Amino acid sequence: MAAWDKRLAGVRGVLLDISGVLYDGGEDGGAPIPGSVEAVARLKRSRLKVRFCTNESQKSRRELVGLLRRQGFDISEGEVTAPAPAASLILKERSLRPHLLVCDGVRSEFGQIDTTNPNCVVIADAGEDFSYQNMNKAFQVLMELEKPVLISLGKGRYYKETSGLMLDVGAYMKALEYACGIEAEVVGKPSPEYFQLALKEMGVEAHETQR
Repeated sequence: MAAWDKRLAGVRGVLLDISGVLYDGGEDGGAPIPGSVEAVARLKRSRLKVRFCTNESQKSRRELVGLLRRQGFDISEGEVTAPAPAASLILKERSLRPHLLVCDGVRSEFGQIDTTNPNCVVIADAGEDFSYQNMNKAFQVLMELEKPVLISLGKGRYYKETSGLMLDVGAYMKALEYACGIEAEVVGKPSPEYFQLALKEMGVEAHETQR
C-alpha cells in the first residue's frame, strides 16, 4: 500500500480507456473485462478525478454509457471524452461542412453540423458501411476540393471484440490518404490535442494524471 501511495503522490486524476480495457465489445453488447467494474467503483470512491477517454466512434456517448451502465459500470455521459463530439467542436470552429462516413449510431453527435455542400470528409469506424461505394464517394469529395481536409476519428489498426479482432478506422484512413495524396487530421488517441481536451474537461494538468 505504501508503494502505491508513493506512486500516486501528486496525482489528482486518472484517464481510463474503455474498449479493450474496461470491456470487450460484441454484437451481443460485449462483456466486462474481469475486475474492471470493481476497479472503476474503487476509483470513484477515492479522492481521484476519473475520466473515460475513448476512441469509440461507432456509438454515440449516450449509447456507449447506456451499454456500460447495463454491465454494471458507474459512469455518466458527462465523464466521457469521445472523438465525435470533439470533432463537432472543430467543425464548428473552422466552419467546415463534412461529408460523413460514419455509422448511423454516431450521426447524432453531428446533429447541429451543416453537411450541405461538403468541404471536408469525416471518417470514423463505419463498420459495415465501409463499402467500396461509400469509400469511393469520400474519395471523390476530397478530390473535388482545392484544399482537401480529411478528419479521422482515431487511427487504430484493429480492436478486439468478443468474436475476435476487428479492422479499425486507421486502415481506411490510410487508403484515403494514399489515394488523395493528403494527410488526415486525427481526432482521438493518440493525438496530444485529444488528451489535452480530456484533461481540460477533467480540470487537471498532465503531470497530475495517471493513464
